[in-house]
Amino acid sequence: MTASILTAIQEADTLHIPQWQPATWEDYLRYRDDPTPERMRLFFNGNSLLIAISSEGINHARVSDLFTLLFGCWFSQFALKTAESLGRCLLEKPNQRAAAPDLVLYVGEGVPQWQEGEPRRIDLTQWRVPDLVGEISDTTLATDLDEKKKLYADLEIPEYWVIDVLGKRAIAFRLQPDKKYQQCVYSVALKGLPIPLLDQTLERLVEGTNISAASWFAQQIAGLNVE
Repeated sequence: MTASILTAIQEADTLHIPQWQPATWEDYLRYRDDPTPERMRLFFNGNSLLIAISSEGINHARVSDLFTLLFGCWFSQFALKTAESLGRCLLEKPNQRAAAPDLVLYVGEGVPQWQEGEPRRIDLTQWRVPDLVGEISDTTLATDLDEKKKLYADLEIPEYWVIDVLGKRAIAFRLQPDKKYQQCVYSVALKGLPIPLLDQTLERLVEGTNISAASWFAQQIAGLNVE
């Protein structure tokens, strides 16, 4: 591991709140391809790089797993299309942008498939973009609503969720024809899901577990009409 990469990792870990820094695509590749045991999540857009250390705290982990459970509940109830959750997988548009969202959801056909010998990331010049990505905002709410929001809009991700852990709320955005996000109250990827129901589910974590919260969510959606 080079000294500069080690320094950047140590700074990101010390600050806890990741900081964007000026960088080129070549800089991003150095971090991405460095054989370090530290787990990093990398974000790159145009000329800025963000390095996030992937050591999840309890709150981040329980909320992240909760939303994976919610995806399972939803598509078990409304099996109109197949779906696959690929959270934290690295998305790349070579020479332009890269991101490793906490939540990555593909709905329908065209889900990326790994072939032996290929890099373990999603090349967006070969595969379509996900239908939905999301960030679990424990200590990163500001950048998730700003720089990362712009990054996902630039990648043309149709739907973006920011899960505010401390605020116990989900903020959902839909990409508009002008390539900018607008806040929405119903999901399109999870067709017909009212976003306020996610807020109510997050509230269940105050006195319960993520599994009990997911079970409550499953009961609530049983009566929804999503046609």
